Amino acid sequence: MRVLTAMSMALLATGCQSQTRGGGAGGGGAAGQLDGQRAFGYVQAQMAFGPRIPGTRGHEQAGDWLLARLRERADTVIVQEIAHRLRNGTTLHLRNFLARFRPPPVTAERVLYLAHWDTRPTSDQARTPADRRRPVPGANDGASGVAVLLGVADALKAKPPHVGADLLFVDGEDYGDFADTSDVLIGARWFAAHQPAGYPPLLAVLFDMVGDSGLRIAVEQNSLAGAPEVVERVWRAAEDLGYGNVFVRTPGPVLTDDHVALQRAGIHAIDVVDFDYGPGNSWWHTPEDTIDKVSARSLKIVGDVALAVIRGF
Repeated sequence: MRVLTAMSMALLATGCQSQTRGGGAGGGGAAGQLDGQRAFGYVQAQMAFGPRIPGTRGHEQAGDWLLARLRERADTVIVQEIAHRLRNGTTLHLRNFLARFRPPPVTAERVLYLAHWDTRPTSDQARTPADRRRPVPGANDGASGVAVLLGVADALKAKPPHVGADLLFVDGEDYGDFADTSDVLIGARWFAAHQPAGYPPLLAVLFDMVGDSGLRIAVEQNSLAGAPEVVERVWRAAEDLGYGNVFVRTPGPVLTDDHVALQRAGIHAIDVVDFDYGPGNSWWHTPEDTIDKVSARSLKIVGDVALAVIRGF
């Protein structure tokens, strides 16, 4: 993702102010609920493959592992093969995975959740030149969003939703230079140009960097501008669960992330993201994005909210 600017905006309407009732976020989950400890195990499994950089063996193995997990859980899984020609002339082979619960024609009304499963080849925000050449481990930026969606898939398999649910795992989000967006957000841009029949969905939510142990999710401003009703639905669900101290009504940054590619294609999409990762955001796009920064409690909070939105239809 890319940060564009800081934006100073008023908080949302008084009637939508955050509640801070404090909610328990234990690791376990009953049938149909999200198990935070199990979701943390999904982060561990991804990290065991090493950096998931497109074109590497770790990336291929992680993709195969993810596809197998989805086929065990979803009603159907679509693999979207992408051959992306990079600016340097080489071709990058990528895969999106679309896991569908109650797929058409069972129900036409759908909710779309997405996360990226690749990791960045270079740590462009690291302090030293040597560290900038190292890959990003991607515990939070990549693995956490995937873990939440796998946890959601577990819950939906145990207790199917009333509405159709699509879980999209996009590839190539973090590959290139965000100053030139031709080689970033690749999977999301491809999906936006090849939407399933019957789309757009009722709403779409991107989950990115949602595992930080000090989780605090402010309102990303491209989300508020492009889909304010989706922001309201998600933040209200969080408040109803007692997570208003985590999903705060404070204006957050303006981010170019996968949700923007969907917005441009007419999908009402938002970004659920904690973009305050480490002191001064010092762990983002660095070798410090490691599993010790990720919390099962944070994964459960975000997964609980995701499930509440789906089950609210």
